[in-house]
Amino acid sequence: MTGDLARMSEMPGPDAFLRAVPLTGGIAGFAAPPAPIGVVYAIAGSSSRVLLDRASIGALCDDPDSVVAAAGQVGSQVKMRVGTTWLVANVRSLKLEDNAGTCIAAEIDFLGEGDEEPLTGNLDRFRRGVTRYPMPGCEVFPITTADLQQVYAAEDRANITIGTVYPTTDIPAALYVDPMLGKHFALVGSTGTGKSTAAALILHRICELAPQGHVVMIDPHGEYAAAFASNGALYDVSNLQMPYWLMNFEEHCEVFLTSSGSARQFDADILAKCLLAAKAKSRLGQEIAKLTVDAPVPYLLSDLTTIINAEMGKMDRAGDTAPYLRLKTKIDEIKADPRYGFMFSGMLVADTMASFLARIFRLPGDGKPISIIDVSGVPSDITAVVVAVLARMTFDFAIWSRNEPQRPILLVCEEAHRYIPAGQEATSAVGRILGRIAKEGRKYGVSLGLITQRPSDLAEGVLSQCGTIIAMRLNNERDQALVRAAMPEGARGFLDSIPALRNRECIICGEGVTIPIRVAFDTLEEAKQPASTDPLFSELWRDIGGEDQIIGRTIQRWRAQGK
Repeated sequence: MTGDLARMSEMPGPDAFLRAVPLTGGIAGFAAPPAPIGVVYAIAGSSSRVLLDRASIGALCDDPDSVVAAAGQVGSQVKMRVGTTWLVANVRSLKLEDNAGTCIAAEIDFLGEGDEEPLTGNLDRFRRGVTRYPMPGCEVFPITTADLQQVYAAEDRANITIGTVYPTTDIPAALYVDPMLGKHFALVGSTGTGKSTAAALILHRICELAPQGHVVMIDPHGEYAAAFASNGALYDVSNLQMPYWLMNFEEHCEVFLTSSGSARQFDADILAKCLLAAKAKSRLGQEIAKLTVDAPVPYLLSDLTTIINAEMGKMDRAGDTAPYLRLKTKIDEIKADPRYGFMFSGMLVADTMASFLARIFRLPGDGKPISIIDVSGVPSDITAVVVAVLARMTFDFAIWSRNEPQRPILLVCEEAHRYIPAGQEATSAVGRILGRIAKEGRKYGVSLGLITQRPSDLAEGVLSQCGTIIAMRLNNERDQALVRAAMPEGARGFLDSIPALRNRECIICGEGVTIPIRVAFDTLEEAKQPASTDPLFSELWRDIGGEDQIIGRTIQRWRAQGK
């Protein structure tokens, strides 16, 4: 045993291993590739280790090929030859390995493999996954721009180009639309990183690819109307005209019930009974043999209050009249409040369900495939209900149209953490329906796009259902950890660079890309950008005059609750 330990202590270290393996430039019968920069030291299934020669890397810094010049850096790629196959790996981390400073140890993650062209030695026909791993001692080469063009070449599938692959300026970054939408996607990034512009860019590209598509976007801040003025249908409280009777019973409860605890259940029972009776009084309700309280059937709010009054006055009624008065008061209050007119107006009692679905879902699209639903003017206490109705209508339409020619719908939810907060996805109507779309939507042709600046505040189960994650810079450690947990193992090396991303840069991984990539977004034309620019305090504070008129006009709009 002592002899074995003595022999092990005499084994060469990593720097000696690097010196012992000759860094040659090719194999007989093949064109010589760029000079090698290191060798494979240790191989494991997920993360492996290579030793890089610091002098060889330094010699590449002035290479005219910017990709070769970046060889060996964290986030760059290297390649290894196994037989007639090139393996491509991403550099995750670097560490100085010897005291002399000549040897650098790098942790790498394998991305995929491609064939070697016999004449040029270049990489060809890249594909995800590795068939054969290299043996220790295998030479490591810098990857070239020509190689990256093969790696990131868009396959013959429907795709959109959203920018260029970092660090190049001419290799287009493509997103595969069908797998990205088929398994949902999430766009995350701290405020000020260009998230809204990136969302507008992606949606513009999708609309250009599918001018007869069906996209619904929930816009809580009124940012996107300016971006889609030419190719989108724009709706806000002035023209949304969403009938109140489209709500199901759960959504009715969130609007009409004011009590809590055990009293809330008692009030809900009363509302269910009276609501069913009000729907049964309508002409459409009388034609349905088995009418339920959830059926989207037009009814009059006046009929509902009349029935509540009648129930309250019955002689055989047990208990006090407080629950009935609470319901009646709340309904009368909503009917009288002009802020709720877009939904609870007396003009919305006709059966307009078909025209509402056609308008919102763009059926047909008439060259405007996206609906922007601006909910910034909706009273805050029913914003979540409005979003819940729109999301549920999307899902229910997909379910009940299963036997029809399929019309898939993309539902994009900005500020998603407001509607599906962490730990509370099952406590509200909007949280439940968005959670259900995330889990089951793809079976019925409903795609979900989530945009958020605080992924840690988003329900983790919903984020994990997103097959494609587009991560811009995240400043918060909790946010970074959550995104890292939701991404596949092979992308971990890319994730370490999330805090260092510049504005309008992102890491994309998942179903929408062949392998994880770092992308610099294209510049979006000014007319297509959302209205989300930051105020320039240094300039705006120099602008003086007319303050009295500003205050007067603001107070007038404020009191009228109009924008």
